[in-house]
Amino acid sequence: MKALLWTAPERIEWTDVPMPAPADGELLIKVHTVGVCGSDLEGYLGHNSLRKPPLLMGHEFSGTVEQVGSGGGFAPGQRVVVNPLSSCGRCRLCAQGLRQLCDRRCLIGIHRAGAYAEYVVVPSDNAVALPDGLPFETAALTEPLACSFRAARRAMAGHALADVAVVGAGAIGLLAAYSARIMGASAIYVIDVNEARLRTAERLGIGVPIDARGDVEREVKRLRGESGVDVVIDAAGFQPTRTLAASLVRTGGVIMNVGLGIDDTSVPINRFIRSEVDVKGSFCYADSDFQDALRLLADSKVSERGWTELRPLSAGADAFRELVSGRCPSGKILLQS
Repeated sequence: MKALLWTAPERIEWTDVPMPAPADGELLIKVHTVGVCGSDLEGYLGHNSLRKPPLLMGHEFSGTVEQVGSGGGFAPGQRVVVNPLSSCGRCRLCAQGLRQLCDRRCLIGIHRAGAYAEYVVVPSDNAVALPDGLPFETAALTEPLACSFRAARRAMAGHALADVAVVGAGAIGLLAAYSARIMGASAIYVIDVNEARLRTAERLGIGVPIDARGDVEREVKRLRGESGVDVVIDAAGFQPTRTLAASLVRTGGVIMNVGLGIDDTSVPINRFIRSEVDVKGSFCYADSDFQDALRLLADSKVSERGWTELRPLSAGADAFRELVSGRCPSGKILLQS
């Protein structure tokens, strides 16, 4: 079969690889649509320690069951979206419903072959049947939406009618803004240095765009008041964005960190202590978040229209090069085989 194989930093090839076969409890999926994630771009550049070449990446995907291993629980021809996360199911964290934090977690596209290929084998327990009428390209957003929805829900839990600032208007940031709107935010501000991304957020009607090249703190306080905002969701994760989040959050507010840009960061801990600022992190999603994300997509509360671009999987190498160079006008590229 044909696949988009990552072989070395900044090298990804459209090539032939062996066709996989499902074992007991597994499914062979014919991939229809797979999203290019920011973490895949980090892997492509060689900046992600979890991804080791050669590797078939791709963990945001939908498709059709092609073949079922013994006890697979599905039938050929069924349309599915796949939750790429597996866990041991036995440890303390799994028992608490925190499968995404399991020390033995496994992700399709990182620890095992992913969906940048015509076919992929997945555990049958990870497949979720698609609602009738839901397009494959829409369903492929389930995984990133689950990440963003979990982050926004946890950040806003203690703040009715919260005003929310989302820092970073990539796919996770845009989906976080969508999620904040769904959960009743009274105001949403989307902050980025990329003018095209800001225009996208404005066109989608999911937030007031603010150019990060200007005085963001002054603009937010002009729009919302001197105290700042209830919730800041940092979907980028760099020193400047974390510093900005600290300057925007009001006393008693929440900073939700979902962006994994860098590790070591200087933050004003004493201010967080004295102001009881709640600093949180959000990683992946629980099973319930994945199911909720799929339902939001099926109910057309979130859509891929207006900010994604469809391209053939065979053109994936060019897509990666465009995305890392910043020349891609779309907020997200979805590849189709």
